[in-house]
Amino acid sequence: MSRTIIEARKATRILDGIVPVTLVADIDLAIGEREFVAITGPSGSGKSSLLYLLGLLDVPTSGAVLVEGRDTTDFDDTERAAARLATLGFIFQFHFLLPEFTTTQNVMLPMRALGKLSMGQMKERAEGLLSSLGLEDHLAKRPDQLSGGQRQRVAVARALANDPPVILADEPTGSLDSKSSEQVFQILRDLVDRDGRTVVAVTHAMELAERMDRRVHLVDGRIVSDQRQAPVAGVPATGG
Repeated sequence: MSRTIIEARKATRILDGIVPVTLVADIDLAIGEREFVAITGPSGSGKSSLLYLLGLLDVPTSGAVLVEGRDTTDFDDTERAAARLATLGFIFQFHFLLPEFTTTQNVMLPMRALGKLSMGQMKERAEGLLSSLGLEDHLAKRPDQLSGGQRQRVAVARALANDPPVILADEPTGSLDSKSSEQVFQILRDLVDRDGRTVVAVTHAMELAERMDRRVHLVDGRIVSDQRQAPVAGVPATGG
């Protein structure tokens, strides 16, 4: 059994209002090292809400989220941000790259926030990450000079900037064509198999989910199944 790296214990998130809305309810979920996990479910089932709780981007109304064994319930904003920067990397459907910065500068942003490297070291690491993802000819380009697939690979490099053990991805291929989707999927697969990281990805693409090692399925904010599965080889990933 691999060491648990992120865990939700009876995590519930309710939006306050005249009519309160329950986003997720009573989530018990333990995710270990080197896992490749798909979070699936129909639209509105709470997939992204769960991912944001696991990623400390949101706080449960009740219950707890533990990261590397540390209960984050009583963390203040500074402690939560520090835990995110050191432990978690994020990839979103829409890359959220800053348009005025080059690809290298975008990848350096999480490193600047963490503040552990010199500017020279940050630049060297950013360029190395981009080159490892086939972007060595695009280091000085801005996001609007790149294709959708290239922008998403920059977003992957940014997620890896602080060498986090966990990558959380919210519909990482949702806005990409089939070729770019397959490239991003293979990068995520390599992060698990080659680098030993944990990857948790929300996806509507069943072709992608079926090729991951574990599938957590949500309906109406609750986990209805959590199954390990044999990856399906040779099936291309698709966007959407």
